Amino acid sequence: MNANANVAIIASLVSEPSRAAILTVLMDGRYHPVNELAYMAGIKPQTASFHLSKMVNAKIVAVEKQGRHRYYGIESQQVAQVMESLLLIAPPIEIKSFKQAYEDKAIRLARTCYDHLAGGLGVKLTDALIQKGILCEGSREFTVTEKGKEFLTDFQIDLKRIEKKRRSFSHKCLDWSERRHHLAGALGNALLERLLELNWVERLPKTRAIKVTSKGEKGLKETFSIEVSI
Repeated sequence: MNANANVAIIASLVSEPSRAAILTVLMDGRYHPVNELAYMAGIKPQTASFHLSKMVNAKIVAVEKQGRHRYYGIESQQVAQVMESLLLIAPPIEIKSFKQAYEDKAIRLARTCYDHLAGGLGVKLTDALIQKGILCEGSREFTVTEKGKEFLTDFQIDLKRIEKKRRSFSHKCLDWSERRHHLAGALGNALLERLLELNWVERLPKTRAIKVTSKGEKGLKETFSIEVSI
């Protein structure tokens, strides 16, 4: 028998609503304590611990211990890709309040997809890199041009260092809200980290939404010709 029936184990874990909610929270690429994940998923801490234990055993979620405390995050880029694909085909959440509408808008404008930039800003940045001849688009991944190597080096991204990482370098990730591809992989992560370092964008607490700063509005326009209203 060539079929791998073990895929059902993973599918059953992800299909449970509370676990799916926890994984969606963890798509921000950060590590969170149990109480925080429980609150954001709308369940009790004991219930969250039960679900997290199952996902850790299945190697969907990773755990880090610091003293008496445990912090949980998504195990790998591959898990994040699967979650992003599921969000792409999932029915949209019914908006029942102004707060939900505000949060939904923020997530769609700019967010983290595991460890790289996604949402409207992620797609705009990817488009700009292609239009400026920094990236070339292939069927499954982007490649850096000679012009791009010079540009990214000037932008203080160490290509040699990130090329050595044991992971995908610049694969295409289908954005669930934009229905188009954005840049992922080690290069996507390096770009996000650089934008954070420059204080062009900043992470928001308890969400994977990303906020563009006033400095970032100017920098994105001057460097990438991206118009962002804040």
